[in-house]
Amino acid sequence: MSSTTEIQRALEGAENASSRGYDAGDAESTAWAAFVAARSLDQFCVSWLSILCSQIERVRGALLLIGGQPDNTFVPAAIWPDPSRDMAYLAPSAQRALTERQGVVDDAKPDAGGTAGGAHVAYPVEVAGTLHGAVVLDIAPRPAAELQRVLRLIHWGTAWLVDLFRQRDFEQRQATIDRLALATELIATSVQERHFRSAALAVVNDIARRLECERVSVGMDRGGHCRVLAISHSATFDAKSQLAQRIGEAMDEVLDLGAAIVFPAQDDEALLGASHAILARESADVAVVSVPLSAQGSDWGVLTLERTQGAPFDPPTIELVRTIGLLLGPVLQLKRDNERGFLRRSRDTLVDWTRTLFGPRHPGWKLIGAVGLLVVLFLSLADGEHRVAAKTVVEGEVQRAAVAPFDGYIAESPARAGDVVKAGQLLARLDDRDLRLEQLKWEAEREQHLREYQQALATRDRASMNILGAQVNQAQAQVQLITEKLARAHITAPFDGVVVTGDLSQLLGTPVEQGKLLFEIAPLDAYRVVLKVDERDVSYVALGQEGELALSGIPGARLPFSVARITPVSSPEEGRNFFRVEAKMQSAIERLRPGMEGVGKISIGERRLIWIWTHGLIDWVRLAFWTWLP
Repeated sequence: MSSTTEIQRALEGAENASSRGYDAGDAESTAWAAFVAARSLDQFCVSWLSILCSQIERVRGALLLIGGQPDNTFVPAAIWPDPSRDMAYLAPSAQRALTERQGVVDDAKPDAGGTAGGAHVAYPVEVAGTLHGAVVLDIAPRPAAELQRVLRLIHWGTAWLVDLFRQRDFEQRQATIDRLALATELIATSVQERHFRSAALAVVNDIARRLECERVSVGMDRGGHCRVLAISHSATFDAKSQLAQRIGEAMDEVLDLGAAIVFPAQDDEALLGASHAILARESADVAVVSVPLSAQGSDWGVLTLERTQGAPFDPPTIELVRTIGLLLGPVLQLKRDNERGFLRRSRDTLVDWTRTLFGPRHPGWKLIGAVGLLVVLFLSLADGEHRVAAKTVVEGEVQRAAVAPFDGYIAESPARAGDVVKAGQLLARLDDRDLRLEQLKWEAEREQHLREYQQALATRDRASMNILGAQVNQAQAQVQLITEKLARAHITAPFDGVVVTGDLSQLLGTPVEQGKLLFEIAPLDAYRVVLKVDERDVSYVALGQEGELALSGIPGARLPFSVARITPVSSPEEGRNFFRVEAKMQSAIERLRPGMEGVGKISIGERRLIWIWTHGLIDWVRLAFWTWLP
């Protein structure tokens, strides 16, 4: 038997034979024969329900619900004994079994099915946690033990349905795996080719062979129109031919709609394009399917398959073609991008950004672009103060050096760098013991020569008087010299200030040479600012300009200054040239000390904000361009 109607007639004949007194075994055999001969899900369900009802006594009606609809609803797959009978009164029991996912027994109403009493027995069909349906029986009254036996029979009987659904799931998964394997092999074919056009040609040839297509084409979007790049079994073709133009027009429909188009349509939801219908009519195609090729969220091309003989594309094949389009799009796009030159890449990037900013999608990028445009307009129209920043060091306006007055040894050093000293305060003392001994020596010689001079004066020896007078003067000069050195052995501060450099506390007893620098003292009320201005900004600096200074040691204070001197000599530092610019402090604070470093900013004047932020880059580009010019 080859149809559901024939199986139903056989089952009804078996029931009539049983009612006329024939052996019930013949009726069951007929039902089993119909069950074995089933070739579709409907035939299987009708014959299975008939066999189940023949195994249970006094069944007044039965209903088999099967799921699988898109909205997760369940529809009748078989009704026993009469397919035209209204079985809506069994719906509550079926709903309860599906909700609770277990067998249920409900008492039948007195008028249910036209017969008083009885029960409604419902049992769900569940496979791997997924509900596939439910079977509901309306049975005549019987003891509770008999109801348990009915539930067990239904449980054992649903094993056939569970096995059927498992087999269908396995076949669907296997079909999915086969489609993915085929798609993977096609991707491998495209990857093996190095260039874009050769990869596209290899792919369309492979698709045409595997899916039994007369022609497979790949097209690419060029300025809103799809241009055919490769046609299967054609190494070269005329892009202006009628066939290529018809294929290109069909591909344009896919790019315009952004979805696959199938001819002829498989269902009401499938898209059907006029250009695809024209292509099928002019090329004598029995079926055409086109899917977009996408990469990075946008459609850049189309894949079109045509059959001139055989059956149209079935839903699994159409789904396979969609999968191929999704996987093939990024691979071919990557090969296409790798072959583009610099100018082409720049143009495509500009086009992509233009579409992003002015196209129908990407509202976030449009908002960012609008904000950026407003910022540029504001910077182009608004003025701001242009200031030149430079590293800064604070120095004393006058710095006095304290040096060693003679060769000697350090005896004492109470001051060191950083100490605030008063005028005349001791900074260091040199050892004067040798000088005092030498002073005594010359004083003794002076006294001796003076007595000899008096004796020569008494004898009126003029020659001796002249010689001894000179010796007395020499000894007196030596005594005065040593006295002066002794006075300078105490090194004192020349004025009130701070010791900038010098620390002899660790050098007591060490010798020093005459003229060696021991200390530097700067005043506390007179400072100058030294700014290291980059050579790119020194042209903006002029005498008399004012600015502010922020020191690392006093970050919260802003000290005003004015430019007093610009030296014409630069000094290299960290690979760049800096000019020394000296400025005068307009006011000082108590915490200010010579040697402090910070950042100073010289006010140049009002400029456009966009010029302030970009003039450095523009100047660098100008210089680089001038350097590259021949």
